[in-house]
Amino acid sequence: MTAIANRKMKKSNHIILFSLFNFILISVAWPQKKISELTIVYNYVLTNGSEAKPGNSAFSATNTIYIKGNMSRSETASTLFSSSTIYDTKSGSAVVLRELNGQKLLIRLNQENWQNKNKRYQDIHFTNAPESKLIAGYKCEKAISTTADGFAITVYYTKELIPENKDYDPQFRSLDGLPLEYELVKGNLQIKYTLSSINLNPVPASRFDLPKSGYREMTYDESKKLNIEK
Repeated sequence: MTAIANRKMKKSNHIILFSLFNFILISVAWPQKKISELTIVYNYVLTNGSEAKPGNSAFSATNTIYIKGNMSRSETASTLFSSSTIYDTKSGSAVVLRELNGQKLLIRLNQENWQNKNKRYQDIHFTNAPESKLIAGYKCEKAISTTADGFAITVYYTKELIPENKDYDPQFRSLDGLPLEYELVKGNLQIKYTLSSINLNPVPASRFDLPKSGYREMTYDESKKLNIEK
């Protein structure tokens, strides 16, 4: 082998090693993990500026989301009421459990009902913004969008955790990552979700079991007539 050929081979090897090193750096800096099971808890605060009063200007609650394969469960709990929605992405059906003023209601939704309930998020698309922040050790990018009925959504989401079940929350179906903080604003109304905790351990299948008694059962259309489910 000539000296020139030897130098060319060394240069080629250096380029390959440099490219491999860069690839490893990128992989370390931007680790991505697809997750099939997840428990995430948000602190939820709703404020309405037009009705704000000293000491009584906000409604607060806890929102917990469980994901296990094609199943998801979203729970909202406060001192005033509790509500859980169990959704099956395979069938497109859902069940809403509500407890309010001593009443326990079980509302069944078929695929058409589910789409109607979440029509404000139909065709929603997010646009990335230049801001970013670190939340619970995850790098989060900012994205914005607007719902069909005029709610402005601002979300900080991480690409390091990507749910395999993209339909667990219709408003984030098109988001390429997991939302860790977000808010919805329309006029004086502001709804903000901030991360409380996140757990990647397996979720018990019992989380998606339905109660066998103690609830008054009704259809989605019946609940809309009573202004229970919109």
